[in-house]
Amino acid sequence: MSISKSDFLLSEEYTHLNHGSFGACPKEIFADYQHWQLQLERDPVEFFTKTGLDKLEDSKRALASYINCDTDDLVYTTNPTYAINIIAKSLSLSPDDEVLATNHEYGALDRTWNYYCDKVGAKYVQQEIPIPLTSKEEFIEYFWKGYTPNTKAIFISHITSITALIFPVKEICAKAKELGLITIVDGAHVPGHIPLDLSELKADIYTGACHKWMLTPKGCSFLYVNKEIQNNFDPVIISWGYNAESPGKSLFLDYHQQQGTRDYSAFLTVPKSIEFLTKHKWKDVSNEAKLMLRKNYVELCELAGSKPICPVTSEFLGQICSIPVSLKNNDASLLKSILFEKYKIEIPVFKLREHIFMRLSTQAYIHQEDIDYLKKAIKEIKEKTDIFV
Repeated sequence: MSISKSDFLLSEEYTHLNHGSFGACPKEIFADYQHWQLQLERDPVEFFTKTGLDKLEDSKRALASYINCDTDDLVYTTNPTYAINIIAKSLSLSPDDEVLATNHEYGALDRTWNYYCDKVGAKYVQQEIPIPLTSKEEFIEYFWKGYTPNTKAIFISHITSITALIFPVKEICAKAKELGLITIVDGAHVPGHIPLDLSELKADIYTGACHKWMLTPKGCSFLYVNKEIQNNFDPVIISWGYNAESPGKSLFLDYHQQQGTRDYSAFLTVPKSIEFLTKHKWKDVSNEAKLMLRKNYVELCELAGSKPICPVTSEFLGQICSIPVSLKNNDASLLKSILFEKYKIEIPVFKLREHIFMRLSTQAYIHQEDIDYLKKAIKEIKEKTDIFV
């Protein structure tokens, strides 16, 4: 059963090569979302006090099965940034404690960790991982150079946002366990993208977005916390779950799930999302998209006057890749605006310190002709402007 752009809600007016930023929701799943919104509005009292809560439990059960963890170790959040704020706020950092990360992490979460570390005099260590990256072993060697006796926790992306690299998180978690460190993983880009088995990964804390590669509506993410440390984390918002009149199974669930009139309709679409992925044999769909990306990555880099930032294999690349570009005045926004305004191509162009990357996402609705159109646009921009170095 083939999938095309017409199965999604994306505008036909532009070429959407930026699935990684906010995802894209198929019409079928969005209809399920509207169904739950309508159920809420028809009887909000019943929905918020009974029906909706039952359906939320069903949704969590489906998600827990999909990522292989206990249902009661999960809560839904609107996005991974919210989830990590829950963790960072209550990590009980002391002066001189260190949180070890990489220099490839998502900007909002760099800010989150810097904020909470600065409040207590702790240190957020962004260990440099040079690019190009040549092997998993090289990554692990570079990463642990940032470890000191003051390291208390590890924070690491499973798939990075700007550089679009798959990091060897399983190996990092295993070593961290040996060292007695808390492991916190940002898996925003992982569910529905590459296999995720939380029981095998053994991270203490994991957050992922369902609205990216699992195709749910926006504002649907999750936070997993190991049972042994769940009670260590205060809610970001104090609500009915604190000193609950009818306590649930754990403080973790009471604190982080019960938030009054928060509209959790998007959370309830996860079973429909999993049904959609299963029905359309999404593993095969995803593998085709990954193969398309790897087939085009080298040529796109060559057009931009650069080289891949990692081996072009499934070990490092999924359905997103970052193409280094050299621009005069380091003006990433200019290239992005030309691509969108002149060519109607939606693709992000990021700055990461001294680097600039154009990040390509491939998805079921992307075809080779879309990537060929991007190549054509890059060639024309190089011929007709002087923005490239």
